[in-house]
Amino acid sequence: MKIRVLGAFGGEGFGHRPSSFLINDRVLIDGGSVTGALTVPEQLAIEYAIVSHAHLDHIAGIVYLTETLGFCETGAAVTIAGIDPVVATLRAGVFNNILWPDFSKIPHVDVPVVKYRTLVEDVEQRVGDLWVTPVQVNHTVPTSGFIVHDGTGGMIYSGDTGPTNALWAAARGLHGLKGVILECAFPNRLGQLAAVAKHMTPELIRRELDKLPPNVPVWIFHVKPQFHEEIAEEIERIGNERVRLLEQDHTYSL
Repeated sequence: MKIRVLGAFGGEGFGHRPSSFLINDRVLIDGGSVTGALTVPEQLAIEYAIVSHAHLDHIAGIVYLTETLGFCETGAAVTIAGIDPVVATLRAGVFNNILWPDFSKIPHVDVPVVKYRTLVEDVEQRVGDLWVTPVQVNHTVPTSGFIVHDGTGGMIYSGDTGPTNALWAAARGLHGLKGVILECAFPNRLGQLAAVAKHMTPELIRRELDKLPPNVPVWIFHVKPQFHEEIAEEIERIGNERVRLLEQDHTYSL
């Protein structure tokens, strides 16, 4: 499995793009930044966008991707997939002909740029060349993490979450697990804000490690750009070599 990091951050800043991962060149896991990281031919190759939740920093790039697809007369389309509340929010709140055109009817209802697919929680489902299991996590809106594998390698993607249990329980005993992509939005001094917003801090990650599958790398993403250096120092102080910050524009092979 090839994971290309299009955006590694929990917001946008100079040189910092919102969370987005391209798997095997065809499947997005979240899409906070897409068009700002890919050429047009690379965008046209995307077949699926699997969305953890409907917050702007996880979907803004998908919005602009639909425009790219709509302007290119190639017949390319993207299927947006997620648990039912996420798909419903995107339909009603984003692609609604108010905030953004309804690309599920463009250029024609029979051949749309956007298709939707509802994923069933806690069930492994085929998405393109991947197997994907959505598992509910602990955030302020309906959100799922994902267990993803392609038959040879697999990873866990936390989505946005505070301390959680179901995702780690579902991962116990998995074979071929090569990494965990785990969010961390705030530094330790903002622990109270993290609790309200249901995000992680380095200290919460330190406590969470005992729940995670052992002996696999834990890559930290979704750092708010203004706290990048502070969080990096606090992650280093955890003193666990398997916990490291994810590198934007890097490709990981599992």
